[in-house]
Amino acid sequence: MRQGSMEPQRNLYRIGELAQLAGISPRTIDYYTGIGLIHPVKRSGGNYRLYDDETLERIRRIEQLKAQKFTLEEIKEKFASFTRVTPNEHVSRKLVDLQSHLTQLEREVKELEPVLDQLKPQQAKRLFRAITPQTAACIEALLLLLGKSNLM
Repeated sequence: MRQGSMEPQRNLYRIGELAQLAGISPRTIDYYTGIGLIHPVKRSGGNYRLYDDETLERIRRIEQLKAQKFTLEEIKEKFASFTRVTPNEHVSRKLVDLQSHLTQLEREVKELEPVLDQLKPQQAKRLFRAITPQTAACIEALLLLLGKSNLM
């Protein structure tokens, strides 16, 4: 940090550098910028868009959420809703992560519903005896949330 400067030193990346670090294409960076999922922090003297480490982390979260089958519109809304709730980035990140995990679990339970619905009562009891009590409690809680709790 230069003497007299109040702004801390931070890494700034051009699109190609950011894309390489994030493991995605520069076109994807352009697309995410165009739809408002990410924003450059400033422009260079040559008018290049520059992104910081926070943007890199945001891209990694976007890619995680996409891998969990969230649409880009859903991801954008999640980020927007958590930004409105609190400016604290750490809390926002934790809430986004927690919500994505819960949504993923809900999707997985919904995928299991047809199989579980076909189980005979004895088969269901044997199934739930084979898993840990904590896992059974989590499954039961998710089923309650989905209005499908009749297995235990």
